[in-house]
Amino acid sequence: MPKKTYEPVRTKHTLNKVKAERMPFDWSINPYRGCAHGCSFCYARQFQSFIGMGAEDEFQNHILLKMNAAEALEAQLASMARRMGCRPENAGPRIGAVAIGTATDPYQPIEGKAGITRACLKVLAKYRVPTTITTRSPLILRDADLLAEMHVTSVNISINTTDAGLTRKLEPAAPPPARRLATVRELAERGIRAGVFIAPILPYLTDSEESLEALVAAAQEHRAAFAMASVLRLSSDVKPWFFHTLNTYFPQLVGPYAKLYRSAYADHEYIESRQRLARRLLVKYGLAADVPQAPKQPPASYCPEPVQLAFEF
Repeated sequence: MPKKTYEPVRTKHTLNKVKAERMPFDWSINPYRGCAHGCSFCYARQFQSFIGMGAEDEFQNHILLKMNAAEALEAQLASMARRMGCRPENAGPRIGAVAIGTATDPYQPIEGKAGITRACLKVLAKYRVPTTITTRSPLILRDADLLAEMHVTSVNISINTTDAGLTRKLEPAAPPPARRLATVRELAERGIRAGVFIAPILPYLTDSEESLEALVAAAQEHRAAFAMASVLRLSSDVKPWFFHTLNTYFPQLVGPYAKLYRSAYADHEYIESRQRLARRLLVKYGLAADVPQAPKQPPASYCPEPVQLAFEF
């Protein structure tokens, strides 16, 4: 196995504005670049080219640590609050919803030592910013104290199969499914809204009714509040590495995948069939199909301040 290297870097901005209107959040935060979990299908591999790095081995073996992420976040949020005329604890609704973990797992193993994600959570808690977190790691339980103080709309635990052996082949350094499901249960028991991202559904590997039902049933058993399913997307940067993995472990599937993925997306009829199946299973097991969203932003004039009472004696 190639040796992993960790490179400390500095960032000017921790909050990144999300311009796509279809996204249910306004900002994203990624405390790291690259991800040691090494999931073969990870869509975030495509972003490596933006910083002159590779989408293959380099993605999981050369991790950038944004050491000043919390300080940069504090500076951004403080500036926003001043412009709005808000006190920090009242600024969150005006700032908008933040998603942590859109292009890297914020709780990949190095977070246990670096603590960059935890430092960012402390800042978000101060400003009461609506936050959603996506991860594959039980390490998030370390920060349950902060999550309880924050405006957390959801914690999304990514799991696409209950088959630990398959997971090891496709997500070589990610925690096994059983530990992720246990994480959902513990978060729920702590009063934190948690659910499962069945993402991505992998054709011919995790897409059977038996496989998906086993996962949905397990999610319900572990007190998931919701589940959301999506089919694998293979961008031009991600496809070579995923096909390399297929050729290593499932060479018989290389041909069928090439036929199904003539573009970044699978055949439309295939996607529709898997989405129908997922919806039916969610109804059967009583799981919500939508991720909880932050409340709509209040009008620009809204910025509640403590009432000042004057007394004359």
